[in-house]
Amino acid sequence: MGPDSVGKLEIWREGMEVVKAVYKLTAPWPKEELYGLTAQVRRAAVSIPTNIAEGIGRGTTREAAHFAQIALGSAYELDTLLRIADDLSLPDAMGPSDLRQRLSSLARRISTFIRYKKARQ
Repeated sequence: MGPDSVGKLEIWREGMEVVKAVYKLTAPWPKEELYGLTAQVRRAAVSIPTNIAEGIGRGTTREAAHFAQIALGSAYELDTLLRIADDLSLPDAMGPSDLRQRLSSLARRISTFIRYKKARQ
């Protein structure tokens, strides 16, 4: 499986879409948050597809499941960070409903991927 094959994986593509949406969402946040909450939110979003890619790139079923588990943790982290941003009244912190639905759907799909990979070990 080469680097091009990760792009065929639906959970990776969905993760990339979440990253784009998060960058758009956080663009208007206060500049004083750039190295604080904004950076954390963006890092958590980026961690989702990058960990999926790393797990696939490692070439074993066990590693794919392990890194997908990390990606799932990042999805939950992102949700929590968005809730914190909302509590702090940052602009559009909870994001458009389609972003929240996309994140929830992605977390379910990653969980399914993990179960599938673990069953194949």
